[in-house]
Amino acid sequence: MLLGWGGQMPPQLFFMIKRREVYAQMQTKPSWQGPGDALVQLRHVTKVYKSAAGQLTALDDINATMGRGELVAIVGKSGVGKSTLVNMITAVDRLSAGQVVVDGVSVHDLGESQVARWRGRNVGVIYQSFELLPTLSLLENVMLPMDFCGLYHPVKSPQRALELLTQVGLEDHVHKPPTRISGGQQQRVAIARALANDPPIIVADEPTGNLDSTTADQIMSLFRGLVERGKTVIMVTHDQVLSGHATRTLRLVDGRIADGG
Repeated sequence: MLLGWGGQMPPQLFFMIKRREVYAQMQTKPSWQGPGDALVQLRHVTKVYKSAAGQLTALDDINATMGRGELVAIVGKSGVGKSTLVNMITAVDRLSAGQVVVDGVSVHDLGESQVARWRGRNVGVIYQSFELLPTLSLLENVMLPMDFCGLYHPVKSPQRALELLTQVGLEDHVHKPPTRISGGQQQRVAIARALANDPPIIVADEPTGNLDSTTADQIMSLFRGLVERGKTVIMVTHDQVLSGHATRTLRLVDGRIADGG
């Protein structure tokens, strides 16, 4: 069992563990492995938001593929659908029409509990604001996805977390809380956490938006290393310099792919 500072379990961790226990009781396990050249396939993906003021089409008939070992940058002005597209890939939000197929699985055809379980094991998310729990150590933060998905092991999980923190150069800080390290170091912890369950896909939403140029270059170097190891990194960015590091760039205009698809 993971404990926070002072031997007390933080409330955030308590609720995550309770959700893990629910997932562990699931007996139905859909087949989530599927061979194919394209890891991610977007087929006529459409998202329409409805309100009292009318309808807003955030994504309009998006078709694209993303292969294994690609660093894909999604670029465009604010409000063109970049984050919405990422939410469709990760199934955080439901599409209005079309299909998202990841490694042979039509993810939006999964039930709510199945899609949460699928996401935890197949997608690592890196947020611009890091989203680290301040009451936990860096080591405990990295182990959270393992616990959340029912993959926590009292011996192997700390070893795995230490290995990941070592890969991002933070082996000397593992027992510190996030508040005692820099912003660039916090982003590296977020990358380590995203890799906790060894997912094939890493999604990063403006991953360097709060960092200086030197630290941003270090983060991009880490991303290139992940791609070299066969991970698919999908990055939302406004930064044209960062998008220049991508193997492919999808440019969105008014909810459509203008080029790169």
